[in-house]
Amino acid sequence: MNQQLIEKIVGEVLSQLGNVEVAQALPTNAIPIAVSARHVHLSQEHIEVIFGGGYKLTKKDDLSQPDQFAANETVVIAGPRGSIERVRVLGPARSLTQAEVSWTDAMKLGVKPPLRDSGNINGSAAFTMIGPKGSLYLDEGLIIAQAHIHMDPHDAKRLGLKSGEYVTVEVDGVRPIAYQNVKIRVSERYCLEMHIDTDEANAGLIKQSAFGHIGRAVEEHPRLKEQNSLPEIISVKKHHDYLKKLLSNDDIREIKENEIMIEKGTIVTALARDTARELGKSISIRN
Repeated sequence: MNQQLIEKIVGEVLSQLGNVEVAQALPTNAIPIAVSARHVHLSQEHIEVIFGGGYKLTKKDDLSQPDQFAANETVVIAGPRGSIERVRVLGPARSLTQAEVSWTDAMKLGVKPPLRDSGNINGSAAFTMIGPKGSLYLDEGLIIAQAHIHMDPHDAKRLGLKSGEYVTVEVDGVRPIAYQNVKIRVSERYCLEMHIDTDEANAGLIKQSAFGHIGRAVEEHPRLKEQNSLPEIISVKKHHDYLKKLLSNDDIREIKENEIMIEKGTIVTALARDTARELGKSISIRN
């Protein structure tokens, strides 16, 4: 056995021992937190469209939830304003295809996905998915996942919680933060873990393996106004192509973009130039 491998094994053992000590020191309502990066779940039908007929996902790493894994396969997801490459596929294959992104990702794509529980994709945002063997345009399936806690019935009983309840989870640290409307999901197939997306983690400077604690239950979740609760995506062109021969003060005020491109020979009035300076807009001649 080489030295590098020995050091790796020793490091993992010490890490595990450390986690046990940490876990023993935690309060009974402590919840381990996992940060969930953008990813997709695929149906077998769509796996074969993207990766080829008869294709099966291959395991890269096990995930914390039993029988779930990060696949070696990745895809490109695209919207009207942009695309994101190397989006990890999670396995195994599911009955429905869905993509889970953060709001930051959604702005890059130019879409407005609803805040949803995983698996609830009815009426969600459309997107395109591209793989090595094909591509798909889906009318729905793109969501921002609602923060949630997986737990088995034993933990649910210990914590006095039921599946479908909402709680507030508080996290101490450099930037203390409280997550509201965290949904409880109970199943024999789950192990105790809270899932948040990268935007939520960044807001609290939270890294993988952090812990939170359940602060209080939410009696009647005020939540999830879905589409209406999310801000509009403001589409701003980089410049405005002005094609008329005279650029006036009124034109400057009507143009929303900060950079105005004009043809060589276009007359720009003195008042228009003053207004452009006042509004912080630039006027450039198109090459």
